[in-house]
Amino acid sequence: MMKEELGLEEPDPKRALRSALTIGLAYIAGGIIPLTPYALNLTLNRALLLSVVLTLIALFVFGALKGRFTGSSVLKSAVQTMFVGAAASGAAFLIARLVSGPGKA
Repeated sequence: MMKEELGLEEPDPKRALRSALTIGLAYIAGGIIPLTPYALNLTLNRALLLSVVLTLIALFVFGALKGRFTGSSVLKSAVQTMFVGAAASGAAFLIARLVSGPGKA
């Protein structure tokens, strides 16, 4: 069914560990960027601001790389990735704020 309907090949079981490690390391690398400012000796507001700025820059760079490798417009891809990431993180922040209640987040 995978091959006929979706055009996918059956995954090679020998690559499972490598795939898991690749995904895990990518999550760690992606998480270090926004979390690093909180490990520095900064006030919470400064750490938040620096985290946002670094994350937007990283999203822009990753989007530009995506555009270069996929053959689409580098600038369009960079801006699009940055805005989608910003919207997703903003929505997650607002949801966390709503769930935790007033004055807790």
